Amino acid sequence: MLGGMIDHRWTWRSPALARAIGALEAELELAWARLLAELDVAPGSSEETALGWLVADSPDEHDWRVVDAALDRLTCPFCAATLTRGPATCHRCALYHGMRFAARETDRPNVPPGNEHAIRVSFAVARNRARYTPRARVGYELLLPGLVAGELPTTAQAQAAKALINKLTPEECDQIATLAEVEALARTR
Repeated sequence: MLGGMIDHRWTWRSPALARAIGALEAELELAWARLLAELDVAPGSSEETALGWLVADSPDEHDWRVVDAALDRLTCPFCAATLTRGPATCHRCALYHGMRFAARETDRPNVPPGNEHAIRVSFAVARNRARYTPRARVGYELLLPGLVAGELPTTAQAQAAKALINKLTPEECDQIATLAEVEALARTR
């Protein structure tokens, strides 16, 4: 465990994805630490847990990094997993997973408009894999490193990639590490 989070690096489909996830997780930690300092709340305290629930219950009042950091620190009272990461059948985790998308998104300077939203969605899919299909996971996970670097595919590019991904089996989707592999495999269909 790192700062209340599970270290998933060994499970990512590529080193580029592991680096992107690691960078975003570090940003979450920094955003949470800033909020704790601003409110004079001690890490690991009952006040931190209470703050986590306040943030989780009112995501529209916070940046998405703060919301995701809060969720990382909370335990689902129904399934006992980290909140939002329980089984797809856990209604409480599903509720808070959906609520996370009400959080604020502010694009970084010098990136295309919408880049922040794309990062946030891709990151949520990658960290909550059980809630998404293999086709959704591969698309968002392959996209994330480029998004973190400031890229944003056009609608046409995203649709073309989706068309190729749709030609793959779920098992193939879980084994793909690059878009080039998607293209090569899809062309055999």
